[in-house]
Amino acid sequence: MSKGSFGLRDIALSHLRRRKTRTLILAMGLLVGTVTVTAVSATTQGLKTDINRKMDEFGANIVITPDSADLLLSYGGVVVSGVSSQVEELKEGDAAAIRTIRRKENINLIAPKLLGLADIEGRKGTIMGVRFPDELDIRRWWDWRGQPPGSPEEALLGSQVARALGKDVGDSVQVGGFPLRVAAVLEPTGTTDDSLVYIDLALAQTVLERPGKVSLIEVSAWCSDCPVETIVLEIQEKLPHARVNAIKQAVASKLSTLEVVSRFALGLSLVVLLVGGLMVMITMLSSIAERTREIGVFRAIGFRREHIMQIILTEAFTISLASGVIGFAAGTLLATLVAGRIAESPVPIAWDPVLALQVIGLALAMGLVGGLYPAWRAARLDPVTALRAL
Repeated sequence: MSKGSFGLRDIALSHLRRRKTRTLILAMGLLVGTVTVTAVSATTQGLKTDINRKMDEFGANIVITPDSADLLLSYGGVVVSGVSSQVEELKEGDAAAIRTIRRKENINLIAPKLLGLADIEGRKGTIMGVRFPDELDIRRWWDWRGQPPGSPEEALLGSQVARALGKDVGDSVQVGGFPLRVAAVLEPTGTTDDSLVYIDLALAQTVLERPGKVSLIEVSAWCSDCPVETIVLEIQEKLPHARVNAIKQAVASKLSTLEVVSRFALGLSLVVLLVGGLMVMITMLSSIAERTREIGVFRAIGFRREHIMQIILTEAFTISLASGVIGFAAGTLLATLVAGRIAESPVPIAWDPVLALQVIGLALAMGLVGGLYPAWRAARLDPVTALRAL
């Protein structure tokens, strides 16, 4: 009998084919581990991508205000309206300048606003001049009754101010002497938005007698491939007269969420891999005990200890490789089903070749480590003692 590498491999594969039930049991430990690792890793990566996309697309993560210490009005916790004649106000053209920064491809949405006090139905109230298409795009979480304003003669009322004025969709409201139609009323948000009257930016500039001026500019930037601080610095260079701030809560929330997900995935993966490796070792040790006579015959006809170890490790390698390949495919499919349910929205899961190599590599490592001790035990069997079992 040839004891070359091909001959030893044939012996190992022949044994796996003859002991199909034990082979399946041996593979299940690693298969469960590789499926779990793949599913958790792919789901985590998909959720990270989804979180980045939502954080980048939904809402502003940069706020630009006049650079002044003499400020009065605030919006969403940001003080925005200056009264000092020494302050250089923001201009509507500053919003266009933001599109010329070096990382302009990272700019998603720009929403300039003008905030001020105006006469509303004979009483003082706060109005917000906006470009409605930009504002509605950056406030995608808003819900409202009616239709978004489509002309300068239409307004959008916050829930609180609508209730105070007794106005609803379709009614007329006087803002700064201009009759406007209430096109929509916001559902309660629990924020400053509830107390504002939203009108067209150009009309607000006329009402407040501040032509071409804005109080603040909100920017939504895609920051998954660069730090938001980098974009802040570039905008600051373009607008030296302004104060440019990243909304730290959004950035901190994203980083915190990703960190928790990553730690969970790593911990679960390590536990499952450890269990899979232990199952390989225990199952192969049991198999070695049942193959005492077979190993004794091999030793009697001239097989050396390294040949016995090579046979056992070839079996472990074959099972581990198959478990890694099948586990990666099954785990990716499982992640495709699970990720969307967790996010409650479609989450694309990519067939990642790097993840495939990592999973298959881990399966091989755990299988070979788990099979190393049983292989050593098999090679150490005394051939005389083994032959007595015949």
